[in-house]
Amino acid sequence: QVQLVESGGGLVQAGDSLRLSCAASGRTFSSYVMGWFRQAPGKEREFVAQADWSGSTYYKDSVRGRFTISRDNAKNTVYLQMNSLKPEDTAVYYCAAAMSGKEYSSWGQGTQVTVSS
Repeated sequence: QVQLVESGGGLVQAGDSLRLSCAASGRTFSSYVMGWFRQAPGKEREFVAQADWSGSTYYKDSVRGRFTISRDNAKNTVYLQMNSLKPEDTAVYYCAAAMSGKEYSSWGQGTQVTVSS
């Protein structure tokens, strides 16, 4: 298991940017697939972005072109740069880790992102 701690959330206006960080500790970070998920009030948790060990990235369609996931394996940290934020991006954002080919099994505590119109 890997322990994950998110930071960087906050209250911003539509069009602003935020960068979320997720610091990992425990087993070898570079071998994990790292993902960002979010959960808005009254909605199911949903996938936002993923970066695998090779650096390949995948995005939810509605954030592609606005959000960028990146990882610094030397710092055991994964980032989510969020630009052109919209009110519908308001949610608690969670960082998660998975071994390649496995389900996400480690989750952070979440960080609140609120985008006002």
